[in-house]
Amino acid sequence: MSKKDNTASLILAYLNEKNRPYSAQDVFCNLQKQHGFGKTAVVKAMEQLALEGKIRQKIYGKQKIYFADQSQFPEVKDADLKAMDCQISDLNTQVQSITSSCRQLDTELKELNSSLTTEQIISEIQDLKAECAEYRARLDKIKSATNHVTPEEKEKVYKERTVYVKEWKKRKRLASDMINAILEGYPKSKKQFLEEAGVETDEDCNVIVPST
Repeated sequence: MSKKDNTASLILAYLNEKNRPYSAQDVFCNLQKQHGFGKTAVVKAMEQLALEGKIRQKIYGKQKIYFADQSQFPEVKDADLKAMDCQISDLNTQVQSITSSCRQLDTELKELNSSLTTEQIISEIQDLKAECAEYRARLDKIKSATNHVTPEEKEKVYKERTVYVKEWKKRKRLASDMINAILEGYPKSKKQFLEEAGVETDEDCNVIVPST
């Protein structure tokens, strides 16, 4: 059998097996990887098969569609078609159920893959115990120290903090008043003014003025 005849024979068998319409491009894409067909050879083989009446051809505009000769297949009765439809419906239901199960299993697999192994958990527990022991040692050292802050020193720190917070609020209020006064004659928005003036607000830095 020549290469040309072999190509035609394989294409004919493929169309009869699938029994659905294909373009020459479809057949080329589906069989090229397995059989190494060239596109020109596929087009010529399908045109020759159509001329010989071994397959059927339909033309839709510039598109040529080929399909198996239906006369070779036994006639299907309406009852058989209905039975096939029922079977297809049942199979679709099974496919949906299996697909849903596969998705659930895939989710469980991803969760398991992202979980720690027994060895990793044991190692992490050991690390946490070592970290806790380190914190206990530091706490014991602090408790046993004699250089604690005196109440007087603590009171001084709190008073200084109050002074600084009040000054912070005062300056923030003054800056806000100045900006608002400028904005009365400024043609753009407050945000644009702050950007052009290079002013960073407490909010820009995610800073909140503490209470006194």
